[in-house]
Amino acid sequence: MAFAERSRSAFIAVAVLVTAVAAGCSGYHPAPKAFQEATIQPYRLDSGDRLRITVFEQASLSNTYSVDQAGYIAFPLIGSVPARGKTIQEMESIIAGKLRQGYLRDPDVSIEVANYRSIYIMGEVGQAGQYSYVAGMTVQNAIAVAGGFSPRANQANVDVTRKINGEIITGRVPISDPVMAGDTIYVRERLF
Repeated sequence: MAFAERSRSAFIAVAVLVTAVAAGCSGYHPAPKAFQEATIQPYRLDSGDRLRITVFEQASLSNTYSVDQAGYIAFPLIGSVPARGKTIQEMESIIAGKLRQGYLRDPDVSIEVANYRSIYIMGEVGQAGQYSYVAGMTVQNAIAVAGGFSPRANQANVDVTRKINGEIITGRVPISDPVMAGDTIYVRERLF
């Protein structure tokens, strides 16, 4: 009877282990195709971006403006301008068009991103937190900025949460993949 009871206990232990491993694997989501497509699309503005806007021959209008939490920039003369989801070229056209409506005859507007919105790095890194995004950054660069991998980190791939077309998507990517402004990077603990 003792042997049967031990066999049953061993079977239960194996079943629990298999269930735990299967549950751990169920959280795996490979990066959707939209992840790669988003990295080659024109940059889309969002809250936290700081824009250097130049209106040529109008020094009083040329300045650095922030995209607020609601997704707008407050611009002199024309007020709040929606920026969330717009490209730089779309914003140049919108601002020039609004300035043309009774303020300037033929405004020449140029915009560049002065500071991108932050990225967030969590999990098995030296110093988790919020960091400045730099154009061209990869996951590996971002992890280096956060103090590198911890001794328990899975160094092969990470989970990235990204806003694409207004939808928040999470997927698993290799550390050589590019990072986008606003991404959240989660470095998981390795299994063994």
